[in-house]
Amino acid sequence: MRSFSIKKSLILVSILAIPGFLFFYLLPHFAKNRYKSLPIFGEKIVATTFHSVKGKRIPDTIYHTVPDFSFVNQVNETLNWSALKGKIVVINLFYKVSPIKEVNINVKKIAEGYERNPLIRFLSLSVDPQDYPYNLKALTDALGAKAGKWDFLSGDTLQVYPFIRKGLLLDIIHHEENGKAKFIYGNQIILLDNMHRIRGYYEATNADALAKLDDEIKVLVAEDLRNLKDGR
Repeated sequence: MRSFSIKKSLILVSILAIPGFLFFYLLPHFAKNRYKSLPIFGEKIVATTFHSVKGKRIPDTIYHTVPDFSFVNQVNETLNWSALKGKIVVINLFYKVSPIKEVNINVKKIAEGYERNPLIRFLSLSVDPQDYPYNLKALTDALGAKAGKWDFLSGDTLQVYPFIRKGLLLDIIHHEENGKAKFIYGNQIILLDNMHRIRGYYEATNADALAKLDDEIKVLVAEDLRNLKDGR
């Protein structure tokens, strides 16, 4: 019981830190009891099932979800959705020798703000098949990335690239240039809700986009609490 109370308190603290303008998203619209939710990206399919709202039958919608995966983190542990059950996930792409060093620095700044929030996890997925746990460890140590909170993942390209293209809905191209591997990919940070749905894309080197990501993480936390209150 005490553990639950501590976790609940931490989540509430994160809500109290929300900037004032975000109440546009979060406050109920009084009698309508609604709030502005974040969009859900990807393909949407109208299901054959229905739910009821004030006596009116509404068709259910099946949203795109990021599929399960099995990648290895910086301490050689296998990570999948089972290990992230109920978590809001922030994920970005990288590779160890990338000339764009600021992306992981930017993720670090955001991750530090949620270090004590048990609802939030950060994942950095390498696009380079030569990135292994043992050669990512120095990078993660330098960034202060702790496995279990901010995991640096790697895997076989036969798994990683389809996950990026079909799951995260980003482009990834790997080619050789002058004997060196080159990677072209969507340099965006992605926000996933606890049902593995994509709720936002944010340019990883844009200050305004990063501020928006920080705000919208809090929106998702509030959405989770609201759903919990409503029994969903």
